[in-house]
Amino acid sequence: MKFKSVLLVAGATFAAAAAFAESHSKMANSMTMVSWGGAYQNSQVKAYVEPYKAMNEGLEVVTDESSAEAVAKLRAMNETGNVTWDIVDVVASDAMRLCDEGLAMEIDPDTMLAAAPDGTSAKDDFGDLLVSDCFVPQIVYSTTFGYRTDMVGDTPPTTVCDIFDLAKFPGKRSLQKRPIDNMEWALYCDGVEKDKLYDVLGTDEGVDRALAKLDTIKDSVVWWTAGAETPQLLADGEVVMGSTFNGRLFSAIAEQNQPIGMLWDMQSFDLDGWIIPAGLSDERKARALDFLMFATDTQRLADQAAYISYGPARKSSAPLVGKHAELGIDMAPHMPTDPANAANVHLYDYGWWADNRDDLDARFQAWVAQ
Repeated sequence: MKFKSVLLVAGATFAAAAAFAESHSKMANSMTMVSWGGAYQNSQVKAYVEPYKAMNEGLEVVTDESSAEAVAKLRAMNETGNVTWDIVDVVASDAMRLCDEGLAMEIDPDTMLAAAPDGTSAKDDFGDLLVSDCFVPQIVYSTTFGYRTDMVGDTPPTTVCDIFDLAKFPGKRSLQKRPIDNMEWALYCDGVEKDKLYDVLGTDEGVDRALAKLDTIKDSVVWWTAGAETPQLLADGEVVMGSTFNGRLFSAIAEQNQPIGMLWDMQSFDLDGWIIPAGLSDERKARALDFLMFATDTQRLADQAAYISYGPARKSSAPLVGKHAELGIDMAPHMPTDPANAANVHLYDYGWWADNRDDLDARFQAWVAQ
């Protein structure tokens, strides 16, 4: 099968694309794409996979929903010498860990990614969001809270610290079963200033303080590991409020008409994007790179925003964001980056968590199990 990226890349120089094509002339006829499932993975299938398959007749794309376990699974695959994934959607901090451990290949944005339509290089178009040599961001999303509008009385929650107020808002909460975000929210609601959160969390005393705050609601927490769980728990009335990804809540509210409200206060900004596992055969690597170039161009990232309320990572994509593909509503006001939603945000520190995740994971999971 001939390499087709030359036909796909608007604005890329012919010389760079031709050189890339010459070194990747044969591509595998199948590809395993790993992501997070639910509304988010569906948006990727609609915006990327289906049009890409239409341009590559006979290509088989297998989808997997194991991104929450990407680091552990890629470590295990590497140890056994049997890497079965071809392109994997991960959060930025996990990409950093995989890159540092040699489990993800480095991506050269000048030759492996499409330029913007006006000729702006991918490196400049993505800008500061290229936080790792192995990571290509797709979207800016947030982890935030939803709540049942019919279970919170006449005064719905307005701040993230209402999560810790069992007297005012009795009932179960759902929180992700990981230290990220939970520890920062706990310290913030225990009086730590936003710009001091990681200084405090970097000490044993700070970790104890965060866990002590979480202890105040631990008996009322339902722990989740998949993004679809909180919307379902809210829809079923099993929790009064819970954290999840803003796109999941948008889907439940706008597409499913669930009685759910959004709490944007202290939403935790994060990046999600692609890595290609290290150690693939030349044919599989060529296929993954071809898909990566297509799936991260300006138009494709804007297209994804027609299916889910995540902000595209490329500057050139933002002006192309329009209406929801099925509902016909303007998507811009539903983005976490919209000024009305971003009055008080938590700027998640990718690098800090990449350095400290394993140790705090162990501490946090031991606390959960107590």
